[in-house]
Amino acid sequence: MRAVVVGAGFAGSLIAKVLGDNGFQVIVLEAGAETEHDEAVRRFHTALVKSPLAPYRTTVAAPSSDYVINTGTGPFAYSSPYLRMNGGTGTVWTGITPRMHPEDFHTADLGRGRSWPIEYDDLEPCYRAAEWEIGVSADADEQRQHVPVADGYAYPMHALPRTYLDHAVASVVDGRSIDGRELLVTGTPQARNGIATRGYRPDGHLCSGFASCVPVCPENAKYTPRRTQKRWSNQVELRTRCVANRVHADEFGRITKVSYQRYTDDTTGRHTRHEVEADVVVLAAHAIENAKLLLMSGLANSSDQVGRNLMDHPALLTWALMPQPVGPFRGPGSTTSIEAFRAGGERGRRAPFRIEIGNWGWGWSAGSPDSDTAEFVAAGLRGNALRKAVAERVGRQFTLQFEIEQEADPANRVTLASAADALGNPRPSIQYGLSDYVKDGLLAAKRVSDQLFEMLKAEDYTSYKPDEERYFEHNGEPLRYWGAGHGGGTHIMGARKETSVVDQWQRCWDHPNLYAVGCGSMPSLGTSNPSLTMAALALRTADHLVSRRVELSQPAHLAHDR
Repeated sequence: MRAVVVGAGFAGSLIAKVLGDNGFQVIVLEAGAETEHDEAVRRFHTALVKSPLAPYRTTVAAPSSDYVINTGTGPFAYSSPYLRMNGGTGTVWTGITPRMHPEDFHTADLGRGRSWPIEYDDLEPCYRAAEWEIGVSADADEQRQHVPVADGYAYPMHALPRTYLDHAVASVVDGRSIDGRELLVTGTPQARNGIATRGYRPDGHLCSGFASCVPVCPENAKYTPRRTQKRWSNQVELRTRCVANRVHADEFGRITKVSYQRYTDDTTGRHTRHEVEADVVVLAAHAIENAKLLLMSGLANSSDQVGRNLMDHPALLTWALMPQPVGPFRGPGSTTSIEAFRAGGERGRRAPFRIEIGNWGWGWSAGSPDSDTAEFVAAGLRGNALRKAVAERVGRQFTLQFEIEQEADPANRVTLASAADALGNPRPSIQYGLSDYVKDGLLAAKRVSDQLFEMLKAEDYTSYKPDEERYFEHNGEPLRYWGAGHGGGTHIMGARKETSVVDQWQRCWDHPNLYAVGCGSMPSLGTSNPSLTMAALALRTADHLVSRRVELSQPAHLAHDR
């Protein structure tokens, strides 16, 4: 039984492992190149500009930046890039792994977006399996304060310690309320190594507090898909620099093979063409790449939903100076959050949000500490005076990051551009906008931020300027959003083939042996970082594929009739 998996990121690596462990011959096609961890660390150390892509080898044939074309639906642009390399964007992610809230599975019942064909309870055992597979540090009792966690369950590793900033914020806001919501600073589950429980043996070293989780952890303490790949059986073969460009179906709609282009020179688009036959195909490239490949192949689109319902978490950032030094730029980007605004009655009127307390000063929001240094140099400071000014400001910096839910909207979509990439394939084109529901959520988040800063006696430096990207005004208030890198929804899951692309198992309705997996299947993103949910769904799909082994091996007309 041969399975072809397209994409070696989060979902693809997990599914390949389960299938390989259960006797499938698995071929994984990865568009990008390979970068060894030690090489990535060296490249990051020596990079003059330490951007998220700095440690990783890019290729002309499968670029990661300036690749997606934004056509726009107004003044807005889709602003969440993704990485095309072995491990995918799961190599540079933040490592934050909260579960979705049970209410997130029923957004259509609240009059917004779409609901899932499964419940939180259906996915809860898969959440536990995913947390142990990727290695999550958290405290179950603490998490039960806002999401259901099974009785007697323990995470594989104890929660990471809180930062000094976390304690400073909690000492002021815990037990107080905003808009009738009681505030509580809560530890955030992390896919990075803490102190093991129950004899769990973490891969890599303990988290040592380096502030480079994005893009590379020097200690290898953060989970990346390569950790799962190290546990693949010899039934799994990885082929890098292989760009899948067509999936083929027979007269019964059954998938027969995948065409791909293989390149060896990272600096040109020269390539050779290949095909691989398959009994089952799993598309696990990325929400945008999966949709592009389905559209190029003319498959799975009887509902006209392929590429539609593109979602992200438009993030609102606010930044301030605490009254006292709080020691930023140590530890993971965020170790705690405020969960009070994720669910509840207001959700029918405006988008909910989750609040991350940021440990990395104004790094994302305002470019610190480089921007602070440049400002003081421009003001004429030098030597000890410059060092003192930078230390005084940077030492008190913190940022709040509000992740706003965006509902599924068929007008937000991926299509094929007329412009081609270096291999001659259409580039993905994005049409993207924000609804008033999202804008109302962003505005509500800003008002919550104002009250939190007042409680903390923090000096608010937040500023949104009209000449900045993604700036807009809503109800007379200036706002700006950032892309969180959480693309989803483009091959959406549903209960009926007339209105969705995949069923509850992420199997394409139109093709009995084609699966499109990942965040693109999610009918809603809620307010939580989606990687853990994607991993849980991947393991659920993998178990389903194993259970279908006999059916998948049957002749095409029998499999189609089932």
